[in-house]
Amino acid sequence: MSAPDGCVFCAIVAGETAADVVLDEPDLVAFLDRRPLFKGHTLLVPREHVVTLPDLPAHLRDGFLEAAQRLATAMVEGLGAQGSFVAMNNVVSQSVAHLHLHVVPRTKGDGLRGFFWPRTTYADDEAAAYAERLRAALG
Repeated sequence: MSAPDGCVFCAIVAGETAADVVLDEPDLVAFLDRRPLFKGHTLLVPREHVVTLPDLPAHLRDGFLEAAQRLATAMVEGLGAQGSFVAMNNVVSQSVAHLHLHVVPRTKGDGLRGFFWPRTTYADDEAAAYAERLRAALG
């Protein structure tokens, strides 16, 4: 499967576009969302260009879910969150046509309700510090 021109996630995977990488493995990459719901909001993507979950090849499924579990744990251990929100869109509301799983740190009373998702921003160099904390928690 070849990547379409202009896929920002393929450019991140290839190292052509900068990102705060949290997890870098042979089949998967995770990096901080540039428009996070909460600081530490991470996107997990397969290196291979795959558009939706139904398109994910069988040989990548277990590793993808295992990495999602590790990221959800890192939200608690690395950021002090009480839990996490894990979700993905397929086509509808999928802002980038490359499979990506959102892993968002959560705490009780954080303001996330239903599908109203407030966005936040990082101060200068703050994203790098959050990425480092998550990398440390992932070991």
